[in-house]
Amino acid sequence: MNGKQIVFTAANRAELLDVELPEVGEHQVMVQTVISTISAGTERANLTGDPNVDPNGASRVSFPRSSGYNSAGIVVRTGSAVTGVKPGDRVVVYWGKHQNYNVVPEEQVIPLDGEGLPHSLSFETGALSFITTFPMAAIRKTRLEMGESALVMGLGVLGLIAVKLLRAAGAVPIIAADPNPRRRELALKYGADDAFDPLQEDFARQVKDATHGGVNTAIEVTGVGAGFNEALDCMAKFGRVALLGCTRNADFTVDYYKKIHGPGITVIGAHTIARPNVESHPGWFTHRDDIQAALRLCAGGRLNLEEMVEETHSPEECAAVYERLAFDRNFPIAVQFDWRKMK
Repeated sequence: MNGKQIVFTAANRAELLDVELPEVGEHQVMVQTVISTISAGTERANLTGDPNVDPNGASRVSFPRSSGYNSAGIVVRTGSAVTGVKPGDRVVVYWGKHQNYNVVPEEQVIPLDGEGLPHSLSFETGALSFITTFPMAAIRKTRLEMGESALVMGLGVLGLIAVKLLRAAGAVPIIAADPNPRRRELALKYGADDAFDPLQEDFARQVKDATHGGVNTAIEVTGVGAGFNEALDCMAKFGRVALLGCTRNADFTVDYYKKIHGPGITVIGAHTIARPNVESHPGWFTHRDDIQAALRLCAGGRLNLEEMVEETHSPEECAAVYERLAFDRNFPIAVQFDWRKMK
């Protein structure tokens, strides 16, 4: 059986290609994709050929490459040993691809209409639920307490979702930081109490004034060393900083003695793969449990992901969409492909 997949065939070039789909194994599920979401940071790194895209070590720069790890669709086929879903079920797929059919292990498929979830949850929401677990895990790892202050450095899709989650978790005040004024406006719309430009000379003083001495927790999502340094300048004593952004350029220095050691700051690696595979425990949840938590927050009215979607395209428009991702620093916050639009 043949399918269609978005493939990065060379640096800064995406094409929709015919691909041969694998047979469905006994523990696997085939899902017909309805919506898939672009994760701008990771996909830009793959699209441009960034050699440091792999957190486990420098990757060899080669093409073709593919991406697209959060989608939602309808189960069309299941293996003989699959018991959790059946054909016709609406599901979330994580670690899939931007393609019209994904064949994945059963554990990477989560019902969109599962226990405690209404049928009103959309495919658009489902296709953002896995991405939501990235800042969710970072916040869990800081052990945020209700009433503590929080800083989000960098307001791309992960940073803005972090703002929403911090609001739901009871952080106060929530400080958002980004040089882009439109993103600061979005952060205020999504629940931040203040939004500052980190390029201003008095940025750290603004944050400390707004938090009466410094923030208790920080989610660093810029992926830039200067962002981490500035977050450290904003911390209260004994604060915790979660490093969620992928700092692929390591050309920076930190005064660890003054900024970490002296004030007793905890720095936490919060890449999404740094989590348990099987059993969740406080502060450390599996992918499945965090996705289900994100869906429950949406179903309960505590979290609105769909409002973040700024553009929806047919996969047949992928070349133009990814050209913008490669070269336009003002690429929209959340962009999705609707696979129903293919001719």
